[in-house]
Amino acid sequence: MLFEIVWYYIFMNLKHETVLLKETIEYLNISPSGVYIDGTLGGGGHSFHVAERLDSGLLIGVDQDDFAIEKAKVRLAPFEGVVKIVKANFSQIDAITPHLPKGLADGVILDLGVSSFQLDDGGRGFSYKNDGPLDMRMDNSRPLSAYDVVNFYKEDKLKEIFLAYGEEKWSARVAKFIVERREEKLIETSFELVDIIKAAIPKAARKDGPHPAKRVFQAIRIEVNNELGIIEQSIKNFVDILAPGGRLCIITFHSLEDRIVKNTFSSLKNPCACPRGFPMCVCNKKPLVDIITKKPIAPSESELSINPRARSAKLRVAEKL
Repeated sequence: MLFEIVWYYIFMNLKHETVLLKETIEYLNISPSGVYIDGTLGGGGHSFHVAERLDSGLLIGVDQDDFAIEKAKVRLAPFEGVVKIVKANFSQIDAITPHLPKGLADGVILDLGVSSFQLDDGGRGFSYKNDGPLDMRMDNSRPLSAYDVVNFYKEDKLKEIFLAYGEEKWSARVAKFIVERREEKLIETSFELVDIIKAAIPKAARKDGPHPAKRVFQAIRIEVNNELGIIEQSIKNFVDILAPGGRLCIITFHSLEDRIVKNTFSSLKNPCACPRGFPMCVCNKKPLVDIITKKPIAPSESELSINPRARSAKLRVAEKL
């Protein structure tokens, strides 16, 4: 009984500051009778502010994380009948479309960042600041965990993902140190991995910039959850099910994600496949979207003063033609 009380207290007090909330809600252009999808439900921050603006409309909240879903259910309880929660990854469009009353949505939100309560829960292994077992799975039913990546990926593969997903310039050295350490003993916890990364990165290189483990932890998390691999096709899937005038609002937290979103939006706005230099288009591919945000929207200084974690966030918005 004591354990249940302690767990409930922790669960209810884990906080997540919703990033770019005001801007996202404004750009979503909500109609009270519209149908909206929050593809990254998390703790329900964006969803709450969509749901409170609906009367005969519907908000479909999607998440693969059981913990996030339970937290969102508590927050969204006042909107029974307006909110439908679906357990799925946002890339699983076939799990989402059956819940659309007319097969189309009027708006979609994707917040691609890891939730604060995931980072702050040491038991999930997401954070280099909290010790816990190496896991990093957003969906606990997935077979691949951070433990598997760190202990069983070959050195060349580790180097590759640290460089590609973390843009870590010391990727080769970090990968080498990990492989050497795991030959003595398998690496089991976040802090064990942090110590190896600190040992691998020269002291002079650790003086400035972010925490020395930040880029490597980011890279492992992206690999475990296939975060980058699903973005482009998911954008195209959501554009397909948007009603004309419907908007897709996407928040990213690092340059790799933002580049994919930017390029995918551009390809949907200018889909012409004719060779460069042709005097006229003969492929007959028509633009699917208009890009509403010519430059990405960044958090205001007032938001950053409250939530420093939002510093790298960018919002891009496209509208279905």
